[in-house]
Amino acid sequence: MFPCRSLSIIALAFLSAVSALAEEVAVTPPRELLLEKEMDLPSTHLKANVLRVTFPQGFKTPLHTHDGPGPRYVLKGRVKIEEGGESHVYEPGQVFWETGQWMTAENVGQGEAVIVVIELVSPK
Repeated sequence: MFPCRSLSIIALAFLSAVSALAEEVAVTPPRELLLEKEMDLPSTHLKANVLRVTFPQGFKTPLHTHDGPGPRYVLKGRVKIEEGGESHVYEPGQVFWETGQWMTAENVGQGEAVIVVIELVSPK
C-alpha cells in the first residue's frame, strides 16, 4: 500500500502544479507591443481622449490638426495618412503615431475604414 500512497501524493502534487500553471496562463493573455514612443510631455497633468472614427469609402479629410498627438490604431480598411510631408498607408492591426501637425486622412480601401484615435491633451 505504501507505493500506491506515494504515487497518489506525487500525482496530486503534479496535478496541483499543472492547475496552478493553467491558472497563470489564463490570467496572463499574450501581449504584443504595437508601438513604442518616447516623448516629452508638456505637463504632468494630461487628458486622454479615445475616439472611434469611421471613414466612408473614398472619404478624405480636409487639411486639419487634432487637439493632441498620440497613437492611432486601424481596426478596418486602408487609411492613407499625409503628415509632415510624408505619406503612409496603414491597414488593420497597424498602429501609427500622429504628431499633431497639419495632416489629412483618406480611406483608400474598399468599404469603410475605422480607426481608433488616442489624443494626449492638456485639460481645459
